[in-house]
Amino acid sequence: MSDLRKAGALLDRGGFLLPALLLCALPFYLDAFWLRIGLFSMAAAIGAVGLGLLSGTAGQLSLGHAFFLAVGAYGYVWLAGEPGPGLPPALAAVLAVLLAGVAGGLFSPVAARVKGIYLGVATLALVFLGHHVLLTADSVTGGFNGRSVPPLELGGFTFDGSGPELTVLGVPFGAEERLWYLGLALFAVTWFTARGLLRGRPGRALVALRDSETAASVMGVHVARYRSAAFVVSSMYAGLAGVLLALSFRRVVPDYFSLALSVDYLAMIVIGGLGSVAGATAGAVFVTALPLLMTRYADQLPLVAAPGSGDGTIGPTEAARYLYGAAIVVILLHAPDGLHGLARRTRARLRRRPSVTGPPDTGPTPRTTSATTARAKEHTP
Repeated sequence: MSDLRKAGALLDRGGFLLPALLLCALPFYLDAFWLRIGLFSMAAAIGAVGLGLLSGTAGQLSLGHAFFLAVGAYGYVWLAGEPGPGLPPALAAVLAVLLAGVAGGLFSPVAARVKGIYLGVATLALVFLGHHVLLTADSVTGGFNGRSVPPLELGGFTFDGSGPELTVLGVPFGAEERLWYLGLALFAVTWFTARGLLRGRPGRALVALRDSETAASVMGVHVARYRSAAFVVSSMYAGLAGVLLALSFRRVVPDYFSLALSVDYLAMIVIGGLGSVAGATAGAVFVTALPLLMTRYADQLPLVAAPGSGDGTIGPTEAARYLYGAAIVVILLHAPDGLHGLARRTRARLRRRPSVTGPPDTGPTPRTTSATTARAKEHTP
């Protein structure tokens, strides 16, 4: 029995180890386009995990996720750049994540008192307010044209490809390759911390809070405190995603952090599966990679025009939104628990073994009579 347990534990570790090794090896084989898709997907996955904790686990609807991504992105740019304090980039990144958490904490009293569609409308106001501030605060945000992003530097090692040329196993490591491992490390931290929250007492409290506030309060869950904490944690994840997005784009502009981005994040967690870290990751990869792939292969796809063609046909971005909009409808109808639930059921079917059959049939067995065999009742003469 112990050998079986050890084998099961080894398989569970292999389930994490093999994908991790594969992701670490990809920069040696993929070109810059595919690495950019991976970077944007990892940044989106970090933000989607945070929104999944808020909406999928705690049951709080938020349409303002783009606002907290903007706080993280512009917070890093201002703290590490000029004009700005000009702090070390690593410190600026940490402070930007904390700044997003502070912004979530300032809004958390609202999140502690309203819920459902009312909270969604309240967070929607954050997007419009934030977009207005980004356009008008020229000294901080650069206005409509945005600002360039200072490169991240750790111990003299820069992640923008500048400085001494770096070659590993004959492969030159530029900005995309260096940022790939940074994004991978940040995503790993997000993955394990979020899973730890979900499997621990806070996760159980948030699930109870989502199912029934009355029952949760009876069990000792402080409703307002946990709802506020969920909003703060989700905001910090969004701030971290904003920092990684800024480093990947190398320039931040206000129009990117619009309502459409918040809707994209809602689509990610719905498609992937509410309340699941793996599901949020899968949904983020799907929603992020689809428009980029359609843009690259637009000339090979029917009914899709290349960007800027202006011939009245559907552009790749619009076509991608139609496709994952249709995916949301299909998932809500046929797989309400998203891609994660679909994968879990498929895996369970594959693991299901046929029932154990008896020994092979060797013909009719001879009928034996024993003392314990019931005999037919005899009639009394």
